[in-house]
Amino acid sequence: MRRLFLAAVGAATLASSVLAVPSATAAPAPPQAPSVATINWGPCTDPTLVAAGGECGYLDVPLDYDNPNGKKIQLAVGRIKHKVADAQYQGVMLTNPGGPGGSGLYLAANGARLPNHAGDFYDWIGFDPRGVGTSKPALSCDPNYMDYNRPSYLPVTPKLEKTWLDRAKGYADACAKKNPELLDHIKTTDTVKDMDSIRASLGAEKMNFYGYSYGTYLGQVYGTMFPDRVRRMVLDSTVDPRNVWYKANLNQDVAFDVNLKVWFDWVAQHDDAYHLGKTQAAVKRVFDEQLLKLSFKPAGGVVGADEWTDVFQQASYYQVRWPLLGDAFAKFVNSGDWQNMKKLFEKFGGRGDDNGYAVYLAVQCSDVQWPQNWNQWRVDNWRTFLKGNYFTWQNAWYNAPCVFWHGKAGKPVNVNGSKVESVLMIDETLDAPTPYEGSLEARSRFPGARLIAEPGGTSHAVTPRGNTCVDSKIADYLTSGALPDRKPGRTADVECAPLPQPQPTPPATAASGQAPAKAAGAQPHYAALPMS
Repeated sequence: MRRLFLAAVGAATLASSVLAVPSATAAPAPPQAPSVATINWGPCTDPTLVAAGGECGYLDVPLDYDNPNGKKIQLAVGRIKHKVADAQYQGVMLTNPGGPGGSGLYLAANGARLPNHAGDFYDWIGFDPRGVGTSKPALSCDPNYMDYNRPSYLPVTPKLEKTWLDRAKGYADACAKKNPELLDHIKTTDTVKDMDSIRASLGAEKMNFYGYSYGTYLGQVYGTMFPDRVRRMVLDSTVDPRNVWYKANLNQDVAFDVNLKVWFDWVAQHDDAYHLGKTQAAVKRVFDEQLLKLSFKPAGGVVGADEWTDVFQQASYYQVRWPLLGDAFAKFVNSGDWQNMKKLFEKFGGRGDDNGYAVYLAVQCSDVQWPQNWNQWRVDNWRTFLKGNYFTWQNAWYNAPCVFWHGKAGKPVNVNGSKVESVLMIDETLDAPTPYEGSLEARSRFPGARLIAEPGGTSHAVTPRGNTCVDSKIADYLTSGALPDRKPGRTADVECAPLPQPQPTPPATAASGQAPAKAAGAQPHYAALPMS
């Protein structure tokens, strides 16, 4: 799910650091817990957490939970304590922004974004999962892997295909050389056990959880492995537990193309601002012309077809970025401004820091055995390319190190939420990184779940962000446990209209080359170039 990761890369850029397909086998029994460690809380350095009165620290957890008294690693944890009287306190709220590979320390401040002071009833806990960010050790394999002058994503010749396969193998080998121990102990189930260690270290009998994108899969697995320790869960943009992880990426490819064309239509509606065409077809034609030109000659020697593709994939993730991307597209076409495109690639593409990408691969490649026969990848991706040609091969190469991965592969947990009493799910029906069908499937496995759908919305993992219909229901749920009535069948329980599409950025802001201020509550999750 590379796109899960791209989204992750975008979110990681926005967040600053805070410290100087399922198996049919039964879910594993909860492991015997090691002795409970404690967190020595101290000051944070992230301005958001400092301003919110946050505290930060490290928690020692076993590298290998089958050997709880063996080698330890450290998780970076942030906390913002409840603001109500202790008699009104409702417990610990653990959070995760997705990825896998997303730094989540900053999410300790997420409670302040909820309406009606609903977040004040909880201790909000953010953390960097094992291998991520300021947790120790942090995973890195080749920081320059996402640099400029990469081969074309589209493998139209055997030479191009071999070049990418050699690159993918080289990355997998570098990961094994630098991080041999961690690679065998960085599965989703390891992070879920870490989540339970955080719960235990805080002295909480039960835990609340707010997860985005891949974070919703952590919630599903936690609810399967530790159902008696779940109080309330909010899952925003839910992973389909049937498709872990090879098929999930193929499904994403088509969904990303659908949303890119929705954005083309939006650009056409605002031709007075962008001058790129008055119809979706006209805008698409200009987009394709630029993509073709860049495949032969990168602009400024650095912005080629790969960089172009990586930048504009953000249009398939978040509507809040549409004006920024529309402005970049227009300036590139109408005035040749490739420097702004270069800045956006460096902002969104993970250049010079592969921590998120390395963890993304380490988790996805070891959660389940990916196909090791490249012929299967070739056939499946060319077949998918016929339905989604913009991002299919980008996503394929993003995940290709899984063909050569050295970490021991496991079997995904058979997600079963029958013993979890209460879950609130939210999803926009054109969510690309985690297509809407995943929310319907997860709802079917959690009889205590209720699903809020936003028909026609294309944004991914962004609650709360100022949609009163959605945000008020989240606030009511976290305050009182109130859930909508559950409807029969494979359907949403409530529908809320998505937020209106954005308006073009005013010229004075656009000229600066900076992203517009985030919409109220806008919170991209940590994605990859492809998956969530």
